[in-house]
Amino acid sequence: MTVKTTEIDGNKIRYFEEGTSTNTLLLLHGLGASADRWENVIPFFAKKFRVIVPDLIGFGYSDKPMVDYTTDYFAEFVSKFVNKLGIKKLNIIGSSLGGEIAAEYIINHNVNVAKLVLVSPSGMMKHSTPALNSYISAALYPNNETALNAFQAMSGRKKIDEKIVSGFIERMQLPNAKMAFMSTLLGLSNSKVVTEKLQLITIPTLIVWGENDPVIPIEYAQSFVSGINDCRFYKMIGCAHTPYVEKPEKFFQIVSDFLN
Repeated sequence: MTVKTTEIDGNKIRYFEEGTSTNTLLLLHGLGASADRWENVIPFFAKKFRVIVPDLIGFGYSDKPMVDYTTDYFAEFVSKFVNKLGIKKLNIIGSSLGGEIAAEYIINHNVNVAKLVLVSPSGMMKHSTPALNSYISAALYPNNETALNAFQAMSGRKKIDEKIVSGFIERMQLPNAKMAFMSTLLGLSNSKVVTEKLQLITIPTLIVWGENDPVIPIEYAQSFVSGINDCRFYKMIGCAHTPYVEKPEKFFQIVSDFLN
């Protein structure tokens, strides 16, 4: 994958770009993650799309300014990022926090998005879960034990790729990483549920949810499906919170069929 950087409001933003299609696909990662989280599916999508995958501001190897990390702030960032890259029309896949940000971006900005895919999006759940608690602990006290426990809890699997664990620890030890993580978490907990806003999404939308998601349980899927007018739903059997990591080829097939 080609690693690039750009600048938004004086902040350096790292992103991946792959593929030469005129059809653009933007991938938005979740809380505490980075563009690397999508590396299993980027090669599949890059055959059909120009794939753009940023480290959201405050995360990964992008800058982490001292600001309030609200969903409105992230949506504004996505708008500026898309405009900076000169993208006129795009499709978006947003995972977890990235899903809520994608929805806010479409609702808040007059944008030309063709189709939207939300993977276990945040925005409805207002209480924590044991898996999420483990993840928060790992972010605040990043070491091999806490990070491994967190990813085991979130995936429901004992065997975790060492690169995922070490990458998370490295990123969470960067300057201001913990501040951005906790500010985002507080912003989510203090925001209203997105129920009433969903009716403002008028583009074709696909909701994908792992049947065994312990971070944001699949029971929250119905609120999104019923709230968005033109919406489809797919349950990923045998998957937890990140089906694009766990079953990348199957995820690609499902999403590609929808986008095409």
